[in-house]
Amino acid sequence: MSIQRTFKLGGDLEVNRLGYGAMRITGEGVWGPPKDREGALKVLKRAVEIGVNFIDTADSYGPYVSEELIAESLAPYQAGVVIATKGGLCRVGPNKWLPVGRPEYLEQEALMSMRRLKTDVIDLWQLHRIDPKVPVEESLKPIVKLQKTGKIKHIGLSEVTPAEIEQARKVADIVSVQNEYNIGQRKSEATLEYCEKNNIAFIPWFPVAAGKLAKEGGPLDTAAKQHNATVSQLSLAWLLHRSPVILPIPGTTSIEHLEENFKSLDLELSDAEWQSLEAAAK
Repeated sequence: MSIQRTFKLGGDLEVNRLGYGAMRITGEGVWGPPKDREGALKVLKRAVEIGVNFIDTADSYGPYVSEELIAESLAPYQAGVVIATKGGLCRVGPNKWLPVGRPEYLEQEALMSMRRLKTDVIDLWQLHRIDPKVPVEESLKPIVKLQKTGKIKHIGLSEVTPAEIEQARKVADIVSVQNEYNIGQRKSEATLEYCEKNNIAFIPWFPVAAGKLAKEGGPLDTAAKQHNATVSQLSLAWLLHRSPVILPIPGTTSIEHLEENFKSLDLELSDAEWQSLEAAAK
């Protein structure tokens, strides 16, 4: 059975379900500029050339580096290209992430993201983490205000439970949720089911399986070889098959790997094969 290839984000932004995550086009520890700046710009351009029209970034990637590279390589944006960004994680060093949900901080960061991305409207702005010190309704107030003035089109969340989505929906229309999820890491199953019921996009970060499941000779590796595919391709194909609301955003700094990932859209397994992989993963 062939998969649904597109999804209407927020009901009006139709995107190809396989996007690109732009966290890795930064330095080590997601800090500072990339080692190969020209290479990063080429990957972004190539992504759009092969049909990727959903690119996900965050102000904290670098910080700021990823947004600036996206603007340098792609602005002014082609019609139909959707750029999503996030705010709410402050950076104090490599691999260090601090949730900050103060309304005035988030408002400033959203406006600065708009400037760095060289756009008049952020297609999708996502709260990167809920700050335990600030109720999510308070954090989202200025974002909803920016949405009403036309500076932000849609609002999303990241690393949340169904109860937290419900809480956020009291003040904002939530169109996407970004949680860690892959065939071997299923802790967000309840959140995915909530998103399915409410037609909310579910954007899995860390979409490619790792560990025992993906090792050489393991279930994913064996199935991938049977289909002349890679473990990455099979991991992404499983996500696309798992639910029509899932929008995987694999990241890479290699054009070859980017093109390889995109071919997972065409990878088809029988229902019985998917079921055997599911059983192996559990």
